[in-house]
Amino acid sequence: MNSEEEFYDAETALPAEMISRNNFSVWNILKKCIGMELSKIAMPVVFNEPLSFLQRISEYMEHTHLIHKACSLSDSIERMQVVAAFAVSAVASQWERTGKPFNPLLGETYELTREEEGYRLISEQVSHHPPISAFHAQSLKQEFEFHGSIYPKLKFWGKSVEAEPKGTMTLELLKHKEAYTWTNPMCCVHNIILGKLWIEQYGTVEIVNHSTGDKCVLNFKPCGMFGKELHRVEGHIQDKSKKKRRVIYGKWTECMYSVDPKVYEANKKADKKSGGESKKLKQVNEMLPGFCADEMPEVQETVTVIPGSALLWRITPRPAHSAQMYNFTSFAMTLNELEPGMERLLAPTDCRLRPDIKAMENGDIDTASTEKERLEEKQRAARKERSKDEEEWSTRWFQLGTNPHTGAEDWLYTGGYFDRSYTDCPNIY
Repeated sequence: MNSEEEFYDAETALPAEMISRNNFSVWNILKKCIGMELSKIAMPVVFNEPLSFLQRISEYMEHTHLIHKACSLSDSIERMQVVAAFAVSAVASQWERTGKPFNPLLGETYELTREEEGYRLISEQVSHHPPISAFHAQSLKQEFEFHGSIYPKLKFWGKSVEAEPKGTMTLELLKHKEAYTWTNPMCCVHNIILGKLWIEQYGTVEIVNHSTGDKCVLNFKPCGMFGKELHRVEGHIQDKSKKKRRVIYGKWTECMYSVDPKVYEANKKADKKSGGESKKLKQVNEMLPGFCADEMPEVQETVTVIPGSALLWRITPRPAHSAQMYNFTSFAMTLNELEPGMERLLAPTDCRLRPDIKAMENGDIDTASTEKERLEEKQRAARKERSKDEEEWSTRWFQLGTNPHTGAEDWLYTGGYFDRSYTDCPNIY
């Protein structure tokens, strides 16, 4: 029995270890792309991880227990705290995930049903240029709906790739007749050319409760020149009269806490007196988002807990062999699983059935590369055929509409996927 077989278990390992990228130079591909949008650049499969971007989106659901908790709370500020923790937890799986997910093919879908966690999710690639992925998750007990559409804009800046996840997340707590919306932070992968790849997320995330007027403003801090702010998230909740009600702080790679604003300010003053971060250094650290030494900074001390704080969320530890498995979480490792009898229930467009992803998961890089090229060529040929016939692509499960809470354009689920009628699904594989 080889070493992979010894520890292969769906939640702790993949069928094969990660393929080495040591003999491949990303610079040869990216040197002509500085400042360009990367969605049209074909990358060798070795730089991928064996998941589609649709599956990456489903990882937002790893900490669904936070949504259930928010549903159970009677106070709107307490609900907002937990929704804020969920918004942070939804991007926590990005940590150390330096492999690129496979670009979904037009019409590709992914479904995820987790009865023990009380939800099901369907996603669809609704546009190819620009690449837009739409998703809709719903509680099995009609407690919540969580949905959105994402256009991941990727840009190469010489030593780093910056991803702007354009699109709005909408969480509806049905019992409370509440809707929350927010956009995700920017994500940056450093040392694309040389050195150890590392990730930071930065930017302001504003969560709005459209029913009460409560708002949570979260600042995902750029690491700064000395790495002091690496992974830190800090912000506050204010009510509709703009009064600060809670301060939220922590790290998106670890945990989030909530504390009374007065306690937080008193603690900050005490910290300054005892020689905390100087004003000048703070200004330098906040000067440029994403500006950092090329090498990943030393991870600073873990979150210092202010007395009187309440823990909102803590990250789930990764499996022991995660580093050899594309730095996947236990949740991510299960996303390609095909349980007995599942295949006949899935839509034929589900990414579990994509031969290039399956080959890569099994460690067969040559087949993965050949299949990826075949699928992309098939997609190009289908697009040419439609163009010749002046035929528009028709989405299957989502349609372009208006988000009722923001008034902005959004892709909305039209229903019917779980009726299991797939007769008019396209043949994309």
